Amino acid sequence: MAQNSFIRLAPSERLALRKRVKARSLRAEDVRRARLILMLAKGDSCRVVMQRLGCNEHYVLRWKRRFLADRIAGLYSRHRGRSVQTCTPALQAKILNATRKAPPNGSTHWSTRKLAKHLGVSHMMVARVWGSAKLRPHRMRRYMLSDDPAFENKAADIIGLYLKPPQHAAVFCVDEKTAIQALDRLDPVLPLSPGRAERHGFEYYRHGTLSLYAAFNTATGEVLGKTTERHTSEQFVAFLADIVATQPRRRHIHIIADNLSAHKTTRVRQFMAAHRRLHIHYTPTYSSWLNQVEIWFSKIERDVIARGIFTSVNDLKRKIMRYIDRYNTEAKPFKWSYRNVHHRISDANLTVTVH
Repeated sequence: MAQNSFIRLAPSERLALRKRVKARSLRAEDVRRARLILMLAKGDSCRVVMQRLGCNEHYVLRWKRRFLADRIAGLYSRHRGRSVQTCTPALQAKILNATRKAPPNGSTHWSTRKLAKHLGVSHMMVARVWGSAKLRPHRMRRYMLSDDPAFENKAADIIGLYLKPPQHAAVFCVDEKTAIQALDRLDPVLPLSPGRAERHGFEYYRHGTLSLYAAFNTATGEVLGKTTERHTSEQFVAFLADIVATQPRRRHIHIIADNLSAHKTTRVRQFMAAHRRLHIHYTPTYSSWLNQVEIWFSKIERDVIARGIFTSVNDLKRKIMRYIDRYNTEAKPFKWSYRNVHHRISDANLTVTVH
């Protein structure tokens, strides 16, 4: 066995194998094979090689045979691999068609690996097909369809106030954000650090709630805010009076509001009758996206409320009003646009009476 194991090396081969043995960037298996050939060239027996390298006779004979056949090139690993699967148009259509159907195992949606296993293809192929078709089965968005029979006329009226506002008139988007909780954390907040997000404890103490009335001026972007303990019709009328007080005496004021019952009471109608220059435009049912103040509510939710720590209701009120004051110093109107006027609302309906 020892005589048959001897290998003759050229100087260049011996140098290359020694470099492999000393290399620190190669895989351990590549270094092991180089050491095996050097030991055989030194005259070590197969048994000695097996003991030092911790391998069997089959391993020694296999890599000796490959080295004798192809020299150093024979020491590289050989694997049959898998045939490249081409994504033909038919296969792409098959993937897209299967994606739009429910999985047979009762799952609500596909994953790349789940669909790949079902179709017998690579999960990376499924990912590429989804990417090219902009399909995201893991994501879902909710919507609410308005059932208002006068949706088109009401929506056109409000969109007209945005795109073609009346001359010498003010347009306000009004709504209330209710039940804002004054939450105080029982555990200390751990600040963010490199590689770690800010952490809040799960336990909290609720000091109480309040409601925020807001009127967004569509021309300037400024916000008129007022906090109350409850949201009632009386509070809504009082807030309308605050809006009227901020405007010149002869200026007409257009209010965009939703269909909340507190916005349509007898008390509201009486206030409207006493202030002829005040006009309320109600959004269609389930159409809060038409009210620009909802965009501003999302901003204050992200900036102040969602991660805020409030020691009392008064502390919550103070921080909300401070945010509004600072926001108004750099206020800008929203660049609101309605891009698909041919869907449900025609250009002819986008008209507003000029006062």
